[in-house]
Amino acid sequence: MQSRIPKRIIQTGKSFQLSLLQRAAVSNIKLLNPDFEYLFFDNDQVETFFRQEEPQYRDVFESFHFPIQKYDFFRYLAVYRHGGFYFDLDVFLASGLSPLLDFDCVFSFEDLNISRFLRQQYGMDWQIGNYAFGAAAGHPFLKAIIENCVKAQIDPNWVKPMMRGIPRLFYPEFLILNTTGPLLVSRTLAENPALTETITVIFPDDVCDSRNWHNFGNFGIHLMEASWRTKYGRVLRRLASIWEARTYQQFLKQSRRLGKTRQAVPNSRV
Repeated sequence: MQSRIPKRIIQTGKSFQLSLLQRAAVSNIKLLNPDFEYLFFDNDQVETFFRQEEPQYRDVFESFHFPIQKYDFFRYLAVYRHGGFYFDLDVFLASGLSPLLDFDCVFSFEDLNISRFLRQQYGMDWQIGNYAFGAAAGHPFLKAIIENCVKAQIDPNWVKPMMRGIPRLFYPEFLILNTTGPLLVSRTLAENPALTETITVIFPDDVCDSRNWHNFGNFGIHLMEASWRTKYGRVLRRLASIWEARTYQQFLKQSRRLGKTRQAVPNSRV
């Protein structure tokens, strides 16, 4: 494993024909980090990556039901192999990434979770995001995430505890979150305390203030375009939003009793 994060940025999209917002986001990241290598993988290049660089995971990649699961899986493997930073195409930075290069692995606080499993099993009322992160090549935390993605795909019973309390109507989205998305990444963090000394989590000053959610620390912001979300009808999408909002309010009361700050690893503030 390399000891530090290299100057490399990795992004992926369906094709090189990006929307105006996506082109702006890419330009923003490049302009703020002019001395970083930039790698972009379209769908064909992602397929080539699994065929040529990670053939042992090709069958798992092709077995995912939802496209976003494939590209969640890809982002972990790409950074694990090459090292560097990954960003979704709706992330805008406010400053360059050089201050983060001395770390081994960097993830950001995402928001307070509504996962009964994480809260009850690990006392973890928050989650880390997978829309932006950085790591040295070969970092063991990314390896653990990759292994859990595989485990979730081949052993549905492993996933079941994470789905507890989710209405059947909304299963598809939460299945994604718990099998390749941020809830799986957060579970991996909770289950690997021996790795936490090499992982830096960027926390806001007040985790209970929703204005601090979905930020890559003070370095950038995630616009939450959510193009991956399953295509619910208007009524079902509205019902899902109402259920999520009510559940957040219920769990927010618990989280406020724990205070404004959280600590996952030593020296976790940036």
